[in-house]
Order: sequence, then structure tokens, then C-alpha cells
Amino acid sequence: MSVDVPRSIVLVRHAKADWPEVADHERPLADRGRKDAAAVGEWLATHGVAPGLTLCSTAVRTRETWKLTAPHLPHRPRTVYEERLYDASPGEIIAVINDVPEDVENLLVVAHNPGVQGVAEVLTGSSEGDSLERMQRNGFPTSAVAVLRFDGTWKSVEPGTATLTGYWAPHEPHE
Repeated sequence: MSVDVPRSIVLVRHAKADWPEVADHERPLADRGRKDAAAVGEWLATHGVAPGLTLCSTAVRTRETWKLTAPHLPHRPRTVYEERLYDASPGEIIAVINDVPEDVENLLVVAHNPGVQGVAEVLTGSSEGDSLERMQRNGFPTSAVAVLRFDGTWKSVEPGTATLTGYWAPHEPHE
């Protein structure tokens, strides 16, 4: 594939988790999280997001988020449960993205904060509309989604190389 292939990275923070007395990795979604995860899938489908690959943290809450999001998409992408995404820093998430096969044009990542928000902020070099302003104002609450576009190879993903083309969170205040 040519290095100037347009690609997208969709970053999804897991939905609202419950706090039972289990290890952090084993925390399930709360009732609100289950509803919000489905809403993420509806938003992605409505906005024409069609990932060819999903990389999902191995934590219970991220796997449940993806399980409830995926059925709303017109096409279910190949899914890889990636241990390196659990509690990953922005740099660690970018390293995982750099390993994506070049035949994938659209990638969806389901992971955790503060890493997901950090990646969205670090990769954004420009933005469309008010997406960046809203993301900066609202942060990256549970079930938030950022859509980034860039031209190049996965190995070329680095700070400032992407355009933030969309941002959404289920409970984002509408002004």
C-alpha cells in the first residue's frame, strides 16, 4: 500500500464500570455502562465508522463495551484482544497502533483513560469543526469516542500527525 493511504483511528474509552470487590482488570460494566456502550455503537454506525480491525484491552469492562458496541455496526471487524492496552500510557497505545498491519485502513481501539484521552490529544495536529474544543472542554468521560484521520503508514503515527474529525460522548452537554 502507498504511504499516503488515508486511514482512521477511532478511540473509544470503555463504558461506565461498576466497583464490585474484584481485581481492577475484572471490573464489569455498570447498568449505565451497558446502555452507553450500545449508544456508542449506534453513534459509530450513524457516522459511517467502519473499522477493519478492533484492538480491545483484555479487561472485562473493555470487552463488555466492545461486545455491546459491535452489533450496531454494519460489518463486524476482526477483533484482537490486546493485553498491552490494559492501563496503557499514550506512548504504549501508540506503540500498539504502530504494529497494525498495513492492509488495515480503519482501526478502532477500546481502552482506558488516561491513555485514550492522552493519545487523542497527542495525535491531534488539527481538527474539524468544534471537535477539539468539545474534547478539551469535556475531557474523555466513559464511552467517549474520538475519530482521527491521517495519511500514511501505521508506523508513521506520531504526535501531531492526525486530524480530529469527530468527538462524542453519550452525556456530553449540548449547548
